[in-house]
Amino acid sequence: MKRLLLLIALSIFSLASAQRTQIALVKYGGGGDWYANPTSLTNLIAFCNADANMNLDPQYATVDVGSSELFNYPFLHITGHGNVVFNSQEAQNLRNYLIGGGFLHIDDNYGLRDFIVPQMKKVFPELDFVELPFNHPIYHQKYDFPNGLPKIHEHDNKPPKGYGLIWEGRLVCFFTWECDLGDGWEDQDVHGDSQETRLRALKMGENIVRYAFSN
Repeated sequence: MKRLLLLIALSIFSLASAQRTQIALVKYGGGGDWYANPTSLTNLIAFCNADANMNLDPQYATVDVGSSELFNYPFLHITGHGNVVFNSQEAQNLRNYLIGGGFLHIDDNYGLRDFIVPQMKKVFPELDFVELPFNHPIYHQKYDFPNGLPKIHEHDNKPPKGYGLIWEGRLVCFFTWECDLGDGWEDQDVHGDSQETRLRALKMGENIVRYAFSN
């Protein structure tokens, strides 16, 4: 626990120093495509560095959910469409990471919700995802999103929702649903989104990263 808190503190400090903070994509079992949106984090990192001088490592890491290496990264990202399975060791590892000061962003790339929610229940049996109000600080970092998450891709004609797991008053996991932020972060030629749409997605992504590093 003390090691994680130290690593998080050093990572936050490095935003204003010569060191670079690295964020990580989480690899999980179950057969789901954890590797979806391969250009999204690279583009988000580049945007954060250029727009907010965050000094993030241009290369993101890939880390297994059950690995001790999880604790080396202050910000984790999970995405995909399909099945997700955490065994008991992986669930405990992720719990320790989040309780110790880490932050997890889960982006439903359409179809992930039915799989990831039960797995996060293994991580925090005592917690349920709650919808964050539009006045939550995560929507009001450098950029204001007065109506919550931007809608990047349409699937089921439902509004985007932002849900959180809150441990002892701290948001430890932010789950974006019916939004497809990661698709908006991808290279423009992947989905053909307009520059305006991609910019909305990147600005919201920067908000999430900024919030994670400051809370």
